[in-house]
Amino acid sequence: MMKRVRIIISGDVQGVYFRANIKENAVMLDLNGFVRNLSDGSVEAVFEGEESDIEEIIDYCKEGPRGAKVLDVDVEEEEFEDEFEDFEVRD
Repeated sequence: MMKRVRIIISGDVQGVYFRANIKENAVMLDLNGFVRNLSDGSVEAVFEGEESDIEEIIDYCKEGPRGAKVLDVDVEEEEFEDEFEDFEVRD
C-alpha cells in the first residue's frame, strides 16, 4: 500500500549529515519526497512510497547518523499524492 508521511526530527540533528543520510536511505528504499533543515534546528522530511519502506525510514530517523542526538520524531500521515519523481535534499 502506498503511503505518505511528513516527519519532524528534533534534537541535535543539523550539521551531522542527517539530510544526506536520509536521502541515501530513501533512495535505497525507493522512496520519493524531500528533506530539509528548518530554522528552529529541526529537520523536516516528506516520504512517499510503500508502507513497509516508510516504516523502515522512520525507524532510521529515530536513530540518525553517528553524531546526531534525536530527541523526538513527530510523524504525521498525509494523503498520498504521488507528487515527487525522486528524493531530494532541499535548502
